Amino acid sequence: MKRSNTILEGTENQYYRATFKSMGFSTDDLKDRPLIGIANAWSECVPGHYNLRQVAEKVKAGIYRAGGTPVEFGVMGGCDGIAQGQIGMHYILPSRELIASSVESMAQINLFDGLVLLGSCDKIVPGMLMAAARLDIPCILLPGGPMEGGCEFDGHQADQSSITEAYGMLSSGRMTEDEYAAMEDTACPSCGSCAYLGTANTMCSLSEAMGMTLPTGATAPATSGRRMALGQETGAKIVELVRKGISARKIITNESIRNAIKVCLAMAGSTNAVMHLTAIAHEAELSIDVVKEFDELSRVTPQIAKIFPSSHKYNMIDFYRDGAVPRVMKELGDRLDIGVLTVSGETLEKTLAEHRYLYPLTNNVIHPISDPFGYTGGVAVLRGNLAPNTGITKPGAFDKSLYHFEGEAICFDSEEEAEKAILAGKVRAGHVVVIRYEGPKGGPGMREMYKAMKFLYGRGLATSTALITDGRFSGTNNGCFVGHISPEAAEGGPIAIVHDGDHITIDVDQRSLQLDVPQEEIDRRLAAWKRPTPKYTKGWLGLYSTNAASGAEGAIMRRG
Repeated sequence: MKRSNTILEGTENQYYRATFKSMGFSTDDLKDRPLIGIANAWSECVPGHYNLRQVAEKVKAGIYRAGGTPVEFGVMGGCDGIAQGQIGMHYILPSRELIASSVESMAQINLFDGLVLLGSCDKIVPGMLMAAARLDIPCILLPGGPMEGGCEFDGHQADQSSITEAYGMLSSGRMTEDEYAAMEDTACPSCGSCAYLGTANTMCSLSEAMGMTLPTGATAPATSGRRMALGQETGAKIVELVRKGISARKIITNESIRNAIKVCLAMAGSTNAVMHLTAIAHEAELSIDVVKEFDELSRVTPQIAKIFPSSHKYNMIDFYRDGAVPRVMKELGDRLDIGVLTVSGETLEKTLAEHRYLYPLTNNVIHPISDPFGYTGGVAVLRGNLAPNTGITKPGAFDKSLYHFEGEAICFDSEEEAEKAILAGKVRAGHVVVIRYEGPKGGPGMREMYKAMKFLYGRGLATSTALITDGRFSGTNNGCFVGHISPEAAEGGPIAIVHDGDHITIDVDQRSLQLDVPQEEIDRRLAAWKRPTPKYTKGWLGLYSTNAASGAEGAIMRRG
């Protein structure tokens, strides 16, 4: 029996039918038809969501065509780019929990038979997938698609992140005021999720890889006709899933999460994927240890795709035209579990076998498995006395000469302090920039150290410095960095007791992050450390700060 029958069938439920009819629904809409919720994160706040009104209309058409009744509702969503470097960034990661809870709440209040989840960006996509995993009803995620590349900049098409790099160039005299001003009008020529492989496009791609998005649903451009057609296909398909009884947990499994991890490694996706996949697996009550899988699989999964920031030339639309996620999965072949179910209603094996490419393959962005860009994955898990639990890095996005980096610590207790020092020229070649008290509890909200890395790049220090933090990184960052360091400083992790001038060694091949200080001295410093006063004690940030788990645990909200 459909869930919606509970409120729509029978004489005793005329109250509910009358309530729907007050909004223009007909008797036919409410009789013997699956009730499909459309969770739409459209707003004028997020370029990746700006086209979702049009996409939603196509989804509705597909639902009607297949014999369902669509019911659209709004979902919050913030843009990481707009929140960067200000108080708003504290709210971005915690908003993932609000998104998951709001979608869950609306689905349960209205007893929807299935959900189409419309969202494209960094925390919205994982939040929606977390809700799908909690609810375990038929769900399909459909993103809004990536934006077009912008003006030519430093050898590639510009995007939002290029402007921050350009500011570093401006501050060091490597760019003129007129050149810098022109970028404001030309870096972002259309709506859509970021043109590069940041966290947004990574998570959209991994939703497709785990079977929760129809093929090319992650990568068809935001302004394309294909994006609108995917809306209709998704609308029709969700009705089919309801009728077949294919719920989210039949698709989100240990095996499908493992497939997503392999795809992330093969395309050098965002380091934030480790945290988000951990949270999704937690909500689905799976037994998989995502961090362990990333660690082990990164050593044997080749990198076969390069998209900016891993590549200096190619963006997400180039990736789309070179075969995108379906091609990466076909190249990985028997390394994947192809028996898993997808939202196509078929196994991954059949879904990939029936997929056809729309453009001639160039092999520029995606290489055959016989000719990989690298023989290990683009994301790696480090451990050591500076990161007893984990630290996450992205070797796929920096030169191999940086796989072993030794330097002198220069320490900052906030993102803002570090950025001022970089722009003032206080950070020099050979420094390991340490930014702490920016973890889930300490930040709070585990802010991205995006600007700091971009400023280093803009000042010509990208290949001669490193940056480590208990915060996060944007998927667009490149250079030698290690984030998600756990335990975080606010919990008394060793990163809290690093001093200026300490020697630090980062070794990607050995998966090691070490503070080169005698253990007796480390113990003495830890014994003298005092927990700082929380930055927020009231409101949503106060609640999140109190209950947030570590980055190694997905930065979820602990229950009880």
